Amino acid sequence: MKPDKRWTVKTADEEVVDRLCNELQVQPAVCRLLAVRGIKEYESARLFFRPELTHLHDPFLMKGMQKAVERISEAIEWHERIIVYGDYDVDGTTAVALVYSFLKDNYKGELAYYIPHRYREGYGISKAGIDYAHGNGYTLMITLDCGIKSMEMITYAQSLGIDVIVCDHHLPDTYVPPAYAILNPKQTDCKYPYKELSGCGIGFKLVSGLAKYWKQPMENVYKFLDLVATSIAADIVPIDGENRILAYYGVRQINDSPCLAIATLKELGGVQKALSISDLVFVIGPRVNAAGRMDDARKAVEFFIENDPLKIPALAAALHSDNDDRKEVDKSITEEALGILNDNKNERLRRSTVLYRSHWHKGVVGIVASRLIDHYYRPTIVLTSANGKATGSARSVSGFNIYEAIHECRDILDNYGGHFFAAGMTLPEERVDEFIERFETIVAGTITADQQVPEIEIDAEIPLALVKPSFFNLIKQFEPFGPANMKPVFLTRRLYDYQGSSTVVKEQHLRIVAHQRNGAIIEGIGFGLGEKYELVKHGPFDMVYNIEENEHNGNVRLQVRVVDIKKSEN
Repeated sequence: MKPDKRWTVKTADEEVVDRLCNELQVQPAVCRLLAVRGIKEYESARLFFRPELTHLHDPFLMKGMQKAVERISEAIEWHERIIVYGDYDVDGTTAVALVYSFLKDNYKGELAYYIPHRYREGYGISKAGIDYAHGNGYTLMITLDCGIKSMEMITYAQSLGIDVIVCDHHLPDTYVPPAYAILNPKQTDCKYPYKELSGCGIGFKLVSGLAKYWKQPMENVYKFLDLVATSIAADIVPIDGENRILAYYGVRQINDSPCLAIATLKELGGVQKALSISDLVFVIGPRVNAAGRMDDARKAVEFFIENDPLKIPALAAALHSDNDDRKEVDKSITEEALGILNDNKNERLRRSTVLYRSHWHKGVVGIVASRLIDHYYRPTIVLTSANGKATGSARSVSGFNIYEAIHECRDILDNYGGHFFAAGMTLPEERVDEFIERFETIVAGTITADQQVPEIEIDAEIPLALVKPSFFNLIKQFEPFGPANMKPVFLTRRLYDYQGSSTVVKEQHLRIVAHQRNGAIIEGIGFGLGEKYELVKHGPFDMVYNIEENEHNGNVRLQVRVVDIKKSEN
């Protein structure tokens, strides 16, 4: 049986809960959900439940916006060649598709896009990309989802007479590159109120600034909200503040009038219902990402900007095929990596996981790192070989800053970058063993006991009788769900198996029918929780779960998605 997870019930200010109950006249459990999300009074609750596009911030509050729109306008006026340059993941390719498409609507001159090849060029602005721009006479480069750390490459571009406008959301270093303009709200002297936009979100603000500067209707910009929502979902940025507004309307557009590309991927993914943020993460995102992981991410941009319904099926099929290949490679490497860990007792005793095999596919090492954490819950790095260097991806556990741990090893590394929970790095192959030991020492010396146990954060403890359609309809209004606004997790204590109805399905999943002694009954499914059956059978037990709808043969009913189960305390 897997080790127990740590259950943490979020605490809410009881005065805030009482105030919300009085002002909103809804159930205390709903007010508690609002309170733990930082919503304290009627007006903030109204804005949460009824987001408005008019509440988006003025793009000109962002440092560099005025310079950027003036330079782009000048380039259009003088018929300069403009190139849009972006990263090879979902965030980068949606950003490039958005900015390129908007400029294409407004400029009939020379306009191109460029996506670096993951294996030949790597992340960020590449020398090959700059040489391509210079060789083809492009004098203005707009970078998206990259560039904030490209000091050397932007200096090189400027030396060739190429002005660079950087649109990036990654954390800047102390010194920023000498770009013509930089749009990044995380700059210390940028007064833009919201700091957590995706890379595509920064691109959206750029074209919003252009539309405002050119006195165009904002509908010319809002039509790209489906791309923005896709980037927000895939890049796992917080869905609060401005991102909540963008995601809310982007998901609505995806379901009402999506671009041809997303509509086609939805059909390929076999999704019959309305798409949610979760569907964008697990259905749309992987197929877009697979292009860069397995082949060339230019295919993803080409797909997003294509408007010919006769051409789109072949482009979609290519992405779908890349994703199938990605799944096979991902599965094979994960199995090999788990074999290494399972066969080596010393590996199992460590506080970190760092694995290196030169033959592993670079495009999936980040995915493999995430899968290893599901089995061995600790900071994990998976490395492979590319261009004579060891290169790879890191993933972390709740509360542990893996970027800082990697930063402490910077004298061993050629290059590195990333976030709190995810990072990437490159280093000499001959220094991999040294890096493994240094990283283990740093993690072992800084990780806490709690950070070594998977945590389930619980929004509220409720009675089973509350799980009914009227309550669920209120919960649905909390959508879209994602980081900073996850699908609510509930706890109900002292449940029993209902008349021996619970069972194990396919030897691993728990099909549960639970009841409380007051008569309330609920059905549910716990994927991978078959080992908890004995706890259910011999009750009482405590259950952590989400509430969801189950549709079967046209009938819709409530059920729970079981997250975890523990034996009730006496």
